[in-house]
Amino acid sequence: MAPSPPQQLSLALADLRALSVLGQGAGGVVFHVVPVAAAGDSAAAGAGEPMALKAMSRAAARRKGAGGTCGGGDGHRRIWFERDVLLSLRHPLLPSLRGVVATDAVVGFAISRCPGGDLKSLRRRWRAQTTFPESVIRFYAAELVLALEHLHGLGVVHRDLKPENILIQDSGHIMLVDFDLSTTLPPPPPPPPPEPDATPTRATSLSPSSSHHHRRKNKKAAMVFGACFSRHAASPETSSQSPSSTSMTASSASASSLSCSSPGARTPAKSNSFVGTEDYVAPEIVAGSGHDYAVDWWGLGVVIYEMLYGRTPFRGRSRRETFHRVLTAPPELPGEASPLRDLITRLLEKDPGKRLGARGVKRHAFFRGVDWDRVLDVARPPFIPSPDENDGNAGAVVEAEALDVEKVVHEVFGSSGAGETRLMEVCSHGGTDDDFSIFF
Repeated sequence: MAPSPPQQLSLALADLRALSVLGQGAGGVVFHVVPVAAAGDSAAAGAGEPMALKAMSRAAARRKGAGGTCGGGDGHRRIWFERDVLLSLRHPLLPSLRGVVATDAVVGFAISRCPGGDLKSLRRRWRAQTTFPESVIRFYAAELVLALEHLHGLGVVHRDLKPENILIQDSGHIMLVDFDLSTTLPPPPPPPPPEPDATPTRATSLSPSSSHHHRRKNKKAAMVFGACFSRHAASPETSSQSPSSTSMTASSASASSLSCSSPGARTPAKSNSFVGTEDYVAPEIVAGSGHDYAVDWWGLGVVIYEMLYGRTPFRGRSRRETFHRVLTAPPELPGEASPLRDLITRLLEKDPGKRLGARGVKRHAFFRGVDWDRVLDVARPPFIPSPDENDGNAGAVVEAEALDVEKVVHEVFGSSGAGETRLMEVCSHGGTDDDFSIFF
């Protein structure tokens, strides 16, 4: 029986010390905070562990609700929806709600702070390169697959998958954050039982620097890098050929069934909201034809493409051109044909019914050899933040005195309603040229 979700913990601003602003977005301002132990209670408010506090303006939420143009409902309803999503999450690659702050001026959600910054900032500073090697892409993509699979099992569609929302924990594993654009749908049906695989052989690795470790006599040392990976025999579903080059044999029919195993292909309920971030939005959202879980697998394809090439696949000179390319243009995939490029092609399939879902992705040739039950056991991910690592995406300077959270939020979401306008743009126009996502 699954453990029940933790009870909501109320926090008081007086019990938190805001050290810096990590970022601001359409949904709120994110602060780096540490609990301040109450007098005579050393265990108060989390015993001093650093947290990220996303604080949102009540006044801005009321104005947004009165406008009724974003999400079709009350602004406070969206805030509490995000709270409920956070309360439901119990997974090492997803945030857990550490506490809720509620005053007359602001509502705030506290989660654990990730010291490694986000995936976009990491890519920009990766060993003087702007792209990741395939082994690193495989690691982060595999963890995203697990995070999305868990979310979808809860009936949650993220709808804003992008590198800025993929943070690096102190362990080096990712954390997928920012659920203010997410929605819920009936959970997808369970996939059919997997076909039996060949007996796994020796372990392989995601880490670019660890390919030799599995050869060592010290098996324990090898498992530090290679615990996740066991080679399996190739199956018809994991052909590296593109769909267009494969005839409709029994094998390709089986592969097609994996594509159609995307939850969206068999989920009758759909959302018609026009939400997302411009470069990452799925074609069915642009077309307004209704969308479901398949939009997250499109987002995964865009993220993997960006990790490989250092840019998004469909960006044009204007929003109109970007959306036109999303709807009509195939992704450009320079370089030799490979399982990675084939995976991107199958994820960036315009028809959500033909797009790979969780089962098809996990059985794709690019992930051949991955032991999915042991991905979270990797002890040495490609990048582990140092103890004094600063958030790469924040560039924040710790203030000598604690920040006034309510004052900062009011300055951002004050009478001008700037925050509200940005949020309405995200919901009504699928994002803007600026990045209004939340940086934890």
